[in-house]
Amino acid sequence: MIPFIDLAAQFAARETAIRSRMDAVLAHGKYIMGPEVRELEQRLAAYIGSAHCVTCASGTDALMLPLMAEGVGPGDAVITTSFTFIATAEVISLLGARPVFVDIEADTWNISPRAVQECLANWNPGWGRPRAIIAVDIFGLPAAAVELRRIADEHGLLLIEDAAQSFGASLDGKRAASFGHYAATSFFPAKPLGCYGDGGAVFCAHAEQAARLDSLRVHGKGTDKYDNVRIGVNSRLDTLQAAIVLAKLDYFDEELAARQQVAQTYAAALAELGDRAILQNISVGAVSAWAQYSLLASDGSVRAAAQEILKSAGIPTAVYYPKPLHLQTAFAHLGYRAGDLPVCENVCSRIFSLPMHPYMPQGQAKAIAAKAAAALA
Repeated sequence: MIPFIDLAAQFAARETAIRSRMDAVLAHGKYIMGPEVRELEQRLAAYIGSAHCVTCASGTDALMLPLMAEGVGPGDAVITTSFTFIATAEVISLLGARPVFVDIEADTWNISPRAVQECLANWNPGWGRPRAIIAVDIFGLPAAAVELRRIADEHGLLLIEDAAQSFGASLDGKRAASFGHYAATSFFPAKPLGCYGDGGAVFCAHAEQAARLDSLRVHGKGTDKYDNVRIGVNSRLDTLQAAIVLAKLDYFDEELAARQQVAQTYAAALAELGDRAILQNISVGAVSAWAQYSLLASDGSVRAAAQEILKSAGIPTAVYYPKPLHLQTAFAHLGYRAGDLPVCENVCSRIFSLPMHPYMPQGQAKAIAAKAAAALA
């Protein structure tokens, strides 16, 4: 069976560097907030081009901490996409605010700025006070961040980039996670830059924002951990995980280039299929991190048949995401119905993903592409 994401191949290639970084932590024994955490924050901020980076325990926490820092809670509402993992909207509900879902663009599958504008123009006061927009960079492709930032600023809203899948991507030469008032990323092992457990980071432009985030991740600490000035959480990034990310960061650009090569191989074989295989449109000026390589079959039955053909050939596939958030049981109380977000619902019914990782041999990528093209033909 071909691996969907080959973390073992990555470790085999980078074992010496990873073990060296981990051994250094084992030697100094500072397992919580050790020196590697601060080093990683400085390097990540420099890589993104952000003034500040505050690491935390997970990508989910990285989304929640900015909302907490800005006091988002009961009576507030946050606009976001329904085509994403539940963490994006889960954090809104956890803080007592209301997720307001809008549709996506038919070609990029990212949140639609037009839909956001229409939502704000037709705002229902019963939803609460609009406070923020959370834009997801789906599958590693940056959302229309410049336009979304303009909308957010025009309406006095926060723009939070959910860059969990897009670390390393860019738009017009500017890195993903550098457009919003805050940005969040994830170091979940399957992400483009992953650790060996959970981990995340928040990026922001101002020192006071970073100070609040730093306080919130350590139980709302003030001058020390026993001087608590606000209610916070326990969301520190483990030093060992920071060490692993540091080791991988040294090779990250090389891995991004390899992901591009796999994506180009797939596209060359699939683009000729026309409507039988709709590929994600990479916006002009955008570079995807290719966290996933996804495409649309002509319909759900064709998708199922193609997945079965690929499975029989030892090629795994996955569906991100089979059910949009606005139709999931956890959000049933919000009153959404099938048909409310037609583009999102249509994409969910047809999408599936092929294996994607930077250590895929070129011959294997070509074989997967050829088999996928034949399965969809």
